[in-house]
Amino acid sequence: MMIENERTGRGPDVTGGDLARRVRRRRGALGLSREEVATRARMEPTYLDRVESAPVAMTAGALIRLADALDTSVSDLLGSQPSRPPGHGRAALHPLLDDMREQECLQLVEAGGVGRVAFELAGRLSVVPVNFAIHDGSVVFRTAPTTAIGRYGTGPVAFEIDRIDEGMHEGWSVLISGTARQAGPEESEKLREALTVEPWAGGEREVYIVITPEQIRGHRIRAW
Repeated sequence: MMIENERTGRGPDVTGGDLARRVRRRRGALGLSREEVATRARMEPTYLDRVESAPVAMTAGALIRLADALDTSVSDLLGSQPSRPPGHGRAALHPLLDDMREQECLQLVEAGGVGRVAFELAGRLSVVPVNFAIHDGSVVFRTAPTTAIGRYGTGPVAFEIDRIDEGMHEGWSVLISGTARQAGPEESEKLREALTVEPWAGGEREVYIVITPEQIRGHRIRAW
């Protein structure tokens, strides 16, 4: 059932331009229609259409439901505090730390996004963020042959993905340990046709790196 503030437009003011863009991108990344997201969030499709199109006032409850429907956080939807790392808020009064099963971990990361790959470089560990996708159970990302990860990032690696919701004091992290390799020409062409992996760094990044998982672990912090 719709709540009154959503029908009338009354509620806390939200900067809709960035919110609209983030909602559209997240929905597209999940491959969901507007109707599917509206059903998940218990919203009318016409209301979600306004959210994706122009500034609109939303209640806190509507934002939370929309974030849940998109498998993300309110902070991510609003782009809160982009100039500083997350985690400055206080912990919840009674936080619960749970281990996640492998299947739950895979469900959380299957939509792709940004993760961090750790690899050995000149005898030391190096960690770089990359835009990634999941394909046939493997992590796939693109890089350039001249980058450190392109030259030295094959072999044993660790790949970490996390999401933090500062407003709810909750979050999760997934760690994938495995072996990285460069895809050959034929495999790269198939990956290019099957995936949309756009590195934010831009440039000519046509080397596809594939990480085959050997161990997948995850943890979730819940506020109680």
